[in-house]
Amino acid sequence: MKKASEPKALHVQDVLGPAYTVLEFEEPTATSEQAASAIGCTVAQIAKSVLFKTKDGDPVLVVASGTNRVDDKKIRDLLGAKVKSTQPDYVLEKSGYVIGGVSPVGHIVKPVAFIDEDLMQFDTVWASAGTPNAVFELKPQDLPALTGGTVGDVAKR
Repeated sequence: MKKASEPKALHVQDVLGPAYTVLEFEEPTATSEQAASAIGCTVAQIAKSVLFKTKDGDPVLVVASGTNRVDDKKIRDLLGAKVKSTQPDYVLEKSGYVIGGVSPVGHIVKPVAFIDEDLMQFDTVWASAGTPNAVFELKPQDLPALTGGTVGDVAKR
């Protein structure tokens, strides 16, 4: 583990500012399981960022607990519009990040954001920081301010 040096991870660090530290790992942290293993936390403490799109092509970010699958019908109800899954090229175009490295902050096109209420039970969580091996630790209560997002029930049950 070391401080960020990759350009995308440094971009996330710049967006976050000095209150957070972006770390890079030798091993991949692209999946919730990989990240939890590298960090030494539970999979539920991984704040994974998933990008959806509206029928008009607008990005919708969901920051979910690593153990949860996102329920697109719940996102539709929260947003008031239907959302669809996205392809890797869309994710890169709108966020600036590759899948497995999508950060909740610093997107090219600012998305509407929703945050999984299940993350709020933890003192700290870990989110991706722009590359498939970069992460940062934060209090889940910081996510609404960092993303402009709304906390809600987004998980399939």
